[in-house]
Amino acid sequence: MAAGTYDTRSVTRLPHAAPRGSAWIPVAALTVVWGGATGVVGLWWSDTTSVVGVAGWLTDGGRISGLLAGYACAVLLALMARIPLLDRGVGTDRLARWHAMGGRYTLSLALAHTLLIIWGYAVAAHVNVVSQTTTLVLHYPDLLKGTAGFLLLVGTGIVSARAARSRLRYETWHYLHFATYLAVFLVFGHQLSNGADFVGNRSAQLAWYALYFGVAALLVWFRFVVPVRRGIRHRLRVTEVRPESPGVVSVYLTGEHLDELGAAPGQFFRWRFLTPGLWWAANPYSLSAPAHPRFLRITVKAVGDHSAALARLAPGTRVWAEGPYGGFTAARRTTSKTLLLGGGVGITPLRALLETLPGDVTLIYRARRPEDLALRGELDALAAARGARVLYSVDEPATHCLPLTAAALLRYVPDLRDRDVYLCGPPGMTEAALRALSDAGVPRRRVHHESFAF
Repeated sequence: MAAGTYDTRSVTRLPHAAPRGSAWIPVAALTVVWGGATGVVGLWWSDTTSVVGVAGWLTDGGRISGLLAGYACAVLLALMARIPLLDRGVGTDRLARWHAMGGRYTLSLALAHTLLIIWGYAVAAHVNVVSQTTTLVLHYPDLLKGTAGFLLLVGTGIVSARAARSRLRYETWHYLHFATYLAVFLVFGHQLSNGADFVGNRSAQLAWYALYFGVAALLVWFRFVVPVRRGIRHRLRVTEVRPESPGVVSVYLTGEHLDELGAAPGQFFRWRFLTPGLWWAANPYSLSAPAHPRFLRITVKAVGDHSAALARLAPGTRVWAEGPYGGFTAARRTTSKTLLLGGGVGITPLRALLETLPGDVTLIYRARRPEDLALRGELDALAAARGARVLYSVDEPATHCLPLTAAALLRYVPDLRDRDVYLCGPPGMTEAALRALSDAGVPRRRVHHESFAF
């Protein structure tokens, strides 16, 4: 087998029914999160004997919102620590949604804490809020740093809002998001210095230190130490860049001990190509073929500066790969029948799943034009080899378009309600598909979705 060439006959694996024991992980994760929040409320309750007057209600509202905001900051960082158990059991896509939703709650709590504390202290001291704000920021221990951290947190929230995020490159947004680490570091000190629930309460202080240092250890280990260690051990290099369709290329890589990565079809890595202009960014791309002990392959569409530059990679370019990540794998299956529904470059993880999923598999692949159907030759060959069905839908010409409606899906896949559905594609297509699948009566637990939106 030549370098950079996949012989699908040598790597095809059709496993038995996938294990389903990870369904408890999302429930357990949420139970731990809400259990911690209950503990935080309990800490406030145990230190609160009575609440008297307007100033008391405002100040205690500020106390509880501040405690919850501090706890939520630690939870947000833990969700994005790329812990393998969470990543595979919950799924990167779902973790990202939890993180985004939690970020909105955290920012709201932090704003409420700031406003209520200032207002409550101002009422108690019979001064205006401007004077009270100046006193707090300049004269309370660690509160100047805390204010800087709060402003950073607000700024991060603004650039993470959908309207702002849609105008930023992925790489820019990703690195601006690192300001969250600095914000949390800056606000941590003032929680212990000024928090009424921590001052003089050694047990509460130790618990808070354990929470934050535990999360910091997870971040350092899984986001920095593990990627560096794997980059040194696996010695990944580009062997070939092959055009697949207009604007789409496959990047073939070789390395050492790749079987140790444990990459499952449907998962992705964050790839860092060590070449000028690309080395500073680690972008997520799915494997477009099952992992081989000596070879990996990704297939990428040029939708930004980073992805477009991959077409110009020189053979021999060193690569660091962080991962594998994601729960978009056979482990999510609940039945022996599967529909793979993909659009555009969303075909990449589905192509790997088509090769490896056992049972009755049907693939529907949507694109704008026939020439945009990347990897079509491979898909046809795999379908013929395993007896699967592949249906192609293109917008142009319209006569070959399969509408994303419940009626159309049921017409082409009559047993749709009895299938697991793996869905991957651009946001507009996936939103339409989710509506159609719901209208068709497919249970939500059987729809496994991976999004390309960041």
